[in-house]
Amino acid sequence: MELLREMVLTDGKVYDNNVLKVDSFLNHQIDADLMLKMAETLRDYFKDKEVTKILTIEASGIAPAIMVANLFKVPMVFAKKSKPSTLKNNDIYEAQVHSYTKNITNTIVVSNKFINRDDKVLIIDDFLANGQATLGLMQIVEQAGASLVGVGILIEKSFQSGRHLLEERGINVCSLCRIASLENNKVTFNIADDER
Repeated sequence: MELLREMVLTDGKVYDNNVLKVDSFLNHQIDADLMLKMAETLRDYFKDKEVTKILTIEASGIAPAIMVANLFKVPMVFAKKSKPSTLKNNDIYEAQVHSYTKNITNTIVVSNKFINRDDKVLIIDDFLANGQATLGLMQIVEQAGASLVGVGILIEKSFQSGRHLLEERGINVCSLCRIASLENNKVTFNIADDER
């Protein structure tokens, strides 16, 4: 998606050759027009999958997920990074997720009222790097007995293992912006960025 790539180049900041900061337009301050265009692209890609639920993880995945859900006219569910006192252990699906950037492991939870075996779930998130958040969300989909129809990602760090982990499980992944390298604190995009 050309507009997103332009924003990454003009407004993104690279740190330590592997961290891309896009908080000025994507995950702190949000460019709503860009977010809507990205949501439309993801909706168009997955439009034939009969999606019944959008699933993401708090907090940065919520903005793109709610916009995609609105376009599909289905509910959006987000996994919480800590269990609320109002949910009992037998009322939840849960998974362990390690955050690469924060170097912490969270137990993510979703109420079992919100995803069931009849659902066709589309996972949406802002970043795909090592794939741990997506794998955790996939575990929740499996626990619910629901079907996973695909994964939509705004920015993929293709030089990390996330896409490979998903593709070896047969998951349909659509990433709007695929980054081949952040070496020398410079963004280099995948040549075949528009393929998926």
